[in-house]
Amino acid sequence: MSHPNRERADRILDAAGELLLRMGYRKVAIDDIARAVGIGKGTVYLHWRNKELLFQALMMRESADLTDEILSAIKADPAMILPHRMISASFLTTHRRPLVMAMLRGNAEMFGSMGDLALRKQQDELRAQFEDTMLRHGLVRTDVPNLSFAINATTVGFYFGGTLTDEFDGIPPEARAEALAHVIRTAFEPSGEPDPTAVAEVAAELGSALEELVSGYRNGIYAHDPTRAPG
Repeated sequence: MSHPNRERADRILDAAGELLLRMGYRKVAIDDIARAVGIGKGTVYLHWRNKELLFQALMMRESADLTDEILSAIKADPAMILPHRMISASFLTTHRRPLVMAMLRGNAEMFGSMGDLALRKQQDELRAQFEDTMLRHGLVRTDVPNLSFAINATTVGFYFGGTLTDEFDGIPPEARAEALAHVIRTAFEPSGEPDPTAVAEVAAELGSALEELVSGYRNGIYAHDPTRAPG
């Protein structure tokens, strides 16, 4: 049975997301969110004591939903765990979520505030586990120096490269994802077909880690909400 305070908190987050897309992070005020929900400003502060915490909660909710999509794809096809497939699928899934793109591209101030969250440590640990697991099972090359940095820099370039120039505006997200998959496959994965047994083992191990991350996101959404129901 849903809790009325949780339902109200979700309506607050829904309104914050709509306003973020329309106005941008800096221009959205708690007053705007309260007005959109039809409640008083003080009621918003009952759930989150400031704007930063509210938008962190919104980011965690979007991140949980996005990661759940990737998890579903991996469960349907374990080969989705291969770096070129998972990274390109994440890229495409992100581009299909305007709110996530707005938070990543146009609201760096809010995105940077995630650095203060305990979940940042969990994300960093997952990245390290991803590299270690892929290396142990021979799914990434062993001769690439600073592998995590190289993969991350490549991926981030595909997310933000288009913000520096309008030269590539005509390239649709699907084509960009295909190009990203090609770069990751040729630069960081061994040649030849991967061992199906290794792929299945990696999918199981990293799938469990992703489920823990989603759980952390879900718990974190309401972690600063004193009105949340116990349990």
